[in-house]
Amino acid sequence: MIDFNNGSYLKLKMVNVNDGLNMVGPLLIENEGVVASYKSIRDMVIFTNKRIIAVNVQGVTGKKKDFTSLPYSKISAYSVETAGHFDLDSELELWFSGLGKVKFEFSGNSNIVEIGKIISSYALR
Repeated sequence: MIDFNNGSYLKLKMVNVNDGLNMVGPLLIENEGVVASYKSIRDMVIFTNKRIIAVNVQGVTGKKKDFTSLPYSKISAYSVETAGHFDLDSELELWFSGLGKVKFEFSGNSNIVEIGKIISSYALR
């Protein structure tokens, strides 16, 4: 599992939904689809209609990958911080029961409010 206590996913930028689907397609269950995909240099965060999947690409070749599934049903709280004039990055902090806090940082052009809506629409059911 990814060690979220020793760092966050940094500078995630939105990519095509199909990029996320190609990465996690075999892990998806029936009636689960990718809603949004974000990528840093090598790692990805994929939002589906059931969970968030954090992908940590490891090793020199990148063949080894760690997939961490974070179900919306386990979110007890979350925080969205929008970008400002001087701080161009936005942040998403989620608290999961049994896991603790998970933090994602997005580049300034990411729509953090839309990400918040995605989480609310699935976590508040």
